[in-house]
Amino acid sequence: MSDFFSKVYEVVKLIPTGRITSYGAIAKYLGTSGSARMVGWAMNASHSHSEFVPAHRVVNRNGLLTGKHHFDSPEAMKELLENEGIKLKGDQIVNFEAKFWDPSKELDLNSN
Repeated sequence: MSDFFSKVYEVVKLIPTGRITSYGAIAKYLGTSGSARMVGWAMNASHSHSEFVPAHRVVNRNGLLTGKHHFDSPEAMKELLENEGIKLKGDQIVNFEAKFWDPSKELDLNSN
C-alpha cells in the first residue's frame, strides 16, 4: 500500500498552484480506476509524509471538499484553496471544470 501511496503523492505534488483534481482522476491516471477511495486514504495519511503533499488540491468528483476533516481545522482546506485563488461557495468549488487539472491529459502517461 505504501508504494501506491507514494505514487499518489508524486502525482499530487505535480498539481499546479490554483488548480484542483479529484481522487478518481488520480486513480485513473495511475491505472487503477476503481481505487479513488484508496487515493482518499493516501490523502488522509499525507500529513505524515516526509515531504509536503498539497492534499488540499484533491477533492471529490463534484468539487466538494470531502477531505476537509483530515486537516488541522475544518476550515484549513478551504483557506489553503482560497489563498491559491480558488473560489468556493460553502464547501463547493465554484467553476470546478475551469480549475480542474486532469493528470491523464496534463502528464505524459508513459512516465508513470
